[in-house]
Amino acid sequence: MLKQLYDKSRLGFSILWIVIYCVLMSAGDSLSAAAGIEKVLTLPIGLFLAATLFCFLKKHRLTAKYGLCRAKTAPSAMLYYLPAILMLTANLWHGVSVRIGALETVLYILSMFCVGFLEEVIFRGLLYRAMAADNPKSAVIVSSLTFGIGHIVNLFNGSGAEMFVTLLQVFYAAAAGFMFVMIYVKTDSLIGCIVIHGVFNALSVFTKEPSGMVPRIVSCILLMLISGGYAVYLACSMKKTKETKSQFRV
Repeated sequence: MLKQLYDKSRLGFSILWIVIYCVLMSAGDSLSAAAGIEKVLTLPIGLFLAATLFCFLKKHRLTAKYGLCRAKTAPSAMLYYLPAILMLTANLWHGVSVRIGALETVLYILSMFCVGFLEEVIFRGLLYRAMAADNPKSAVIVSSLTFGIGHIVNLFNGSGAEMFVTLLQVFYAAAAGFMFVMIYVKTDSLIGCIVIHGVFNALSVFTKEPSGMVPRIVSCILLMLISGGYAVYLACSMKKTKETKSQFRV
């Protein structure tokens, strides 16, 4: 059934996975909150979805097509991923706090790596590739914006997120989505995106929430500048490379 849908419409296939992911992971968070153990049901749901998607891609020899392969660009051409590494520290900018017990911390970290894998393969791999054949620029925009807007589900998944905080997350997630898609476009690999995304989310379990909205707004702006600036740099470097190649084309 999945292969038939994939062959019929790759865009429809990617949209189906976005819906499945958002609904099931949100339900997992809500049920985990009701059970009183954070991520206790989210993790098995995430593992099941990740395994299902990976096995589908592996079975049909699509892993390399959707970025589950080594990067084709040297780290030096990526500024050694230093802007992305700087972004990873954002969850620790206001200090470190252990908010939950050891079991819940482990469940949370493992769940976040599942989230990193699923969101990168779905939003950057499936959705971007489905649209890029017709219009690469639109594919970049849609992949980035849908990734940001998708974080609105935090208002309804039992996490207790505030409206304003969630809106801030939507903005910097869209900028991060732009960064991730440009990393993918330049390297033809999602491995770096998955690792960066997973680590960033996992570190959020140790976040010490700042008092007041001003520090949160400043953090959001800095995240947008770092990830958005890095994405623009990667886009410009690819454009420059193409122009250089065209100059020497016979």
